[in-house]
Order: sequence, then C-alpha cells, then structure tokens
Amino acid sequence: MNSTPSSWQQELRLAFTSPADLLNYLNLSNDLSDSQAESIFSLRVPLAYAKNMEKANRHDPLLLQVLPLAEELNNPVDYLDDPVGDLSALKDNGLIHKYQDRVLFITTGACAINCRFCFRRNFPYGDSQLNSQNEVLAFEYIADNPQINEVIFSGGDPLLLSDQRIQHLLQKLANISHIKRVRFHTRLPIVLPSRITRELINILQNTPLAIIIVTHCNHANELSVDVNNACLKLKQSNITLLNQSVLLKNINDNITALSQLSEQLFSCGILPYYLHSLDKAKGTSHFDVDQKKAIQLHQLLQKRLSGYLVPKLVKEEPGKASKTLLF
Repeated sequence: MNSTPSSWQQELRLAFTSPADLLNYLNLSNDLSDSQAESIFSLRVPLAYAKNMEKANRHDPLLLQVLPLAEELNNPVDYLDDPVGDLSALKDNGLIHKYQDRVLFITTGACAINCRFCFRRNFPYGDSQLNSQNEVLAFEYIADNPQINEVIFSGGDPLLLSDQRIQHLLQKLANISHIKRVRFHTRLPIVLPSRITRELINILQNTPLAIIIVTHCNHANELSVDVNNACLKLKQSNITLLNQSVLLKNINDNITALSQLSEQLFSCGILPYYLHSLDKAKGTSHFDVDQKKAIQLHQLLQKRLSGYLVPKLVKEEPGKASKTLLF
C-alpha cells in the first residue's frame, strides 16, 4: 500500500500553528493575539483558508474566527465545558445518542482548523472518540436498536480519517439493515478543499447508504474558487450538501453578510440548513449575539431571500428531543 502523504495531508502538516506566523503572513502586528488564550486552545489554520483573509485587516471576518484573543479569558458563569449536554448522552461505547432515530460517532478529536467558538473546544476526546476498543460495542448497539436509521460522523472532523477508515466504517454500517443514511459533519470542504479527492468521492458513491455532507461555513469569503469546485464535485456525484452556520458577533451578525452567505452557498451546490445561536462554551462569550437581534436578522433574511435560502434559526438545549427553533 502506498504510504506517501497525499496533497491534502501535506497541506495539513503545513498549516499555521503559530499566531505570529499567521499574523506575519497577513501583514499584521504580532501583538493582536493573546498567548494565554493560545496556550489554552491552540491555533491551527490551513493556508487554503488563510488565503481567503484580507491582508492588513485586523477585523477580517475569517481571521476573527481563528485568532486567539484575550476576550477568551472572560468566562461568565453560564459558559460551560459541555454546553450542549454531549457527555450526559455519551454511551460507554463512545456513541452520543441524543435523538431517537440517530446516533453520533466522535470519530476523531482532530480538526484541520481550530475555530475559537467551537462548542467542543473543551471536550474530553481522549476518553470518547471512536477506537478499536469501543468500535465493536458501538456497532452492536446500533444493530440492537432498530429505531436508529441514521448515523452522524462528527468529531473533530470525520474527513480527517483516512479513506480506508471511512470505507471500513461505511461498510460496517451498510451491513445493518435499518441504517439508511450517514451524515458527515465537516469543515474540510471549506477549509481544506483538496481533501475532496476522486478517491474519497468514489468511496462515498459506492455505498448503498445515502450520504449527506453538512459543511460548516460562516461567511461568504470562505467560499473560494477551490471550495466551489470541491463542493460541486460532491454535488455532481449525487451527494446531498447542507450547511450549518453559527451566528457570530462582528463576523456575520448583519443582513448583508448572512444574505451573501446563503446566496454563495447555493452557488456552490450547498443548501443553507441551520443558523445556530452560539453554544455557550467556555472561552466563547465574545462571539455571542443576543437572541432578540438573532430573531430580527432572521426576519430580515425571510424578507430578502427565497425560502429555500433561509436557514432555520436554532439553538441546542441539553436534554431536548430536537433543536429548538428560535423563530
């Protein structure tokens, strides 16, 4: 078997991991980043994503999603390590089973990019991610629960798994008769579009399971030509593409940014799906947009855009049987 790293793996290894290097690349002062915040949650940014940032703009909406800032050290009491109740729904086999007909695999703790607003930035991945020890128990659990018809691959980012690992997991699920769909929750088509290779697409096409890829994009500037090409390859391969965004203060909390995002997503073959209210994880309070403003923005979106371009405005509440619609 060829062990030579692929293009996307090489790109991943060359990602920015130093705030100073990223800021130098963007012609910005090194003192914009906070070292204590970076020590708590490290920086990681692929060059493919950094290329979409405006140089010399300290307020660039993509930069603000990834740069460690001193505001992360402010932790109001209602900001938690586990803001969405993942741990209470975590089974001994590593599955998260919150909702009746679907389960979620924490496939890996790794990401191609470290988003500062991540709701799992404090998640104990070492104890919970899918591995050879709990894999057998996880598939037995799914097989023994016929009400489950959909499996979600999450993380971290499931597309950081090797092609062989993804193919193995899909084959195992295809052998369980009541599993109909597999959903990948991933940022890679947006931040590392070279990951969408012909080999990966072949694997996704050659399973009897319906494949849904839910991208995570928050701003139209993230949707480069390379991202567009990668997503259209998936779309042309009959893979369903949806997008989840997070409403983020000073990044996309205005009608122009949200409208442009929906329009550009659709141009890439992606249907806007959810617009999330911020999950209140420790270190993320400076991103929060109050619910009243969120609802006003959503109302404006409904007036401006066709219905299929308007994502559902939601929040996740621990213990609830589904996402909570805010409007």
